Amino acid sequence: MSDVKELKADALEGLNALYRQYARWLDGRLRAHVDPDQAADVVQETYIRAAPYSAGLIRHPRAFLLRIAMNVVRDESRRRKRRGTTETFTEAADPGEAADQVEALMMKQAVLTMPALYREVFVLSRFAGMSYPEIAAARGLSVKAVEWRMSKALQHCVEQLDG
Repeated sequence: MSDVKELKADALEGLNALYRQYARWLDGRLRAHVDPDQAADVVQETYIRAAPYSAGLIRHPRAFLLRIAMNVVRDESRRRKRRGTTETFTEAADPGEAADQVEALMMKQAVLTMPALYREVFVLSRFAGMSYPEIAAARGLSVKAVEWRMSKALQHCVEQLDG
């Protein structure tokens, strides 16, 4: 008996469509942090891991695929450490560090392109650790206004990641 499960035709078509639409984008994102051959391997492994999910139910495909790819890079880093392999997987000393750098860069780009009205609330909440009531008091806003701005900021981040 085999551990391999065959995908249904509609699931396979959904995965193929997902691959055709985002593989080049994902490969480009990864090449900034791993060499081209390794980026191609990570893209392939990403789609293998994405196969069990229904492509039609994935709300944010780029974020979904990037998260899987970062997990693949981290897993490979851990495997290499366990084996005591000293060869480098990325330009960074640690592939997990490279994955974190990709995520940080994407988040920085999203925050920098965010309208200032929303950015201030987002930064105070996510990076300064302030609660909504604290932000409201510090900025002379109602808590509802802070909540609204934060929802717009989060919506902007999602659009940038899925963009």
